[in-house]
Amino acid sequence: QLQLVETGGGSVQTGGSLRLSCTASGDTPIYYSMAWFRRAPGQEREGVAYVDSAGNVIYADSVKGRFAISREDAKSTVYLQMNNLKPEDTAMYYCAADFKGGRWTDEMRYTSWGQGTQVTVSS
Repeated sequence: QLQLVETGGGSVQTGGSLRLSCTASGDTPIYYSMAWFRRAPGQEREGVAYVDSAGNVIYADSVKGRFAISREDAKSTVYLQMNNLKPEDTAMYYCAADFKGGRWTDEMRYTSWGQGTQVTVSS
C-alpha cells in the first residue's frame, strides 16, 4: 500500500498561486492513477483533478483553466499547480492513489490517502 504525504499548502490572496506536492512511498506509484480532492468546511470532499499512469488528465469544471495536475514518476510525486486562486478554493486538499475504476470523483474508489494540506485564499 502507498503512503502519501502532501505539502505546499498555505495562505494566499485572491489571484495568487500555490503548488501542492504529493510524494508517495511504500510501493511503485508509477503504476497508479492519482487524484487531488478537497474538502471545504461544511461540505463533502470533491474531486479536483485526476491523472492516470499514462499522463491523461481530467479536471473538475470549477478548476479548469486554473489548475494543472502533473506527475514526476522519477520522484514518485504528483503536483497540483493552482493559479488565479479564489476564496471558494479554500479547503483542505488531499492526495489519493490506487484508483480502482469507475468515476474518478468517487472517493470510495481510492485505497490510499494523504493527511491533507490546508489552502486558504483571502479576498
